[in-house]
Amino acid sequence: MASLTLRDVKKNYGEVQVIHGVDLDIVDGEFVVFVGPSGCGKSTLLRMIAGLEEISGGSVSIGDREVNEVAASKRGVSMVFQTYALYPHMTVYKNMAFGLKQAKTDPAEIDKRVKEAAEILQITDYLNRSPRNLSGGQRQRVAIGRAIVRHPEVFLFDEPLSNLDAALRVQTRLEIARLHESLKTTMIYVTHDQVEAMTLADKIVVLRDGRIEQIGSPIALYEYPENAFVAQFIGSPKMNFFSGEDLTQSGNAKLGRDVEPGMQVGLRPEHLSITDNSNSVVEGTLELVENLGEYSLVHLRTSSGVEFIAKTEKPPETPKGTVISFTVKPELAHFFDTESGGRLA
Repeated sequence: MASLTLRDVKKNYGEVQVIHGVDLDIVDGEFVVFVGPSGCGKSTLLRMIAGLEEISGGSVSIGDREVNEVAASKRGVSMVFQTYALYPHMTVYKNMAFGLKQAKTDPAEIDKRVKEAAEILQITDYLNRSPRNLSGGQRQRVAIGRAIVRHPEVFLFDEPLSNLDAALRVQTRLEIARLHESLKTTMIYVTHDQVEAMTLADKIVVLRDGRIEQIGSPIALYEYPENAFVAQFIGSPKMNFFSGEDLTQSGNAKLGRDVEPGMQVGLRPEHLSITDNSNSVVEGTLELVENLGEYSLVHLRTSSGVEFIAKTEKPPETPKGTVISFTVKPELAHFFDTESGGRLA
């Protein structure tokens, strides 16, 4: 196991800079998730840590060792890719053992490591099968097992669940969480799915356009986003944003402060509660209800044309086109500067 340190890390492709001076400290044994929209640089940053991309500036250190000039195979990291990249002509056992065999590891040690990893991942019964006879989730576990047998100091996961269906994503996500709990190894996990980030991470790194927007625990990012981008990216459904003109006449008073020009207020869908219009913060015309069983997502539009969502336990018993009023506890409201997106005290 090892800590990881990035100092002023940059990446250029010709004249185009895609990573802009990233500084990051990852503690030994920590599970860190890089999250952000497509094209934000999260996979590029992961590949720079792995040694698969050269860095254009700054330094990457694993433990006490700077690895800028160290080959990927010598960095003590193992990477699990989005695609399984298994050898179709080899059995599961041979796929997991291949890297160790190439490194001329003792056969007895190879056998021990493969069987230990197979037991952890519950794939012992599949060791003599070929990859084509496995499900997608089983193949991904083999790919993870191939990384485990190397006993790396750092595990790197590049969107490993994106090729799985919804049920398998949940199952494999739990297996990765249990794996971290068992191995206590430093893990860095890349995803664009904020649900994966919230459920897996000790610490989340939110990226946008090659820059870090915020670093913190999942609950810290949810409750205290430093800017409007993080506020909308963390949470599902995403946070609603309103200007002062979008709120009711009593809305400002209910929130405990005036929403002045140049300000916007963020209200999470799950914090909106249906109320009578005398107590409302925001009102909207009902346009659509998604009834998901345990809860409903109610889609509405304010008189000023702003679309928003409320998350309710039961669907509203009113027809489409009805105006519904909502209130919110003032301590659950977030205030941001409209121009910069920065959080307001």
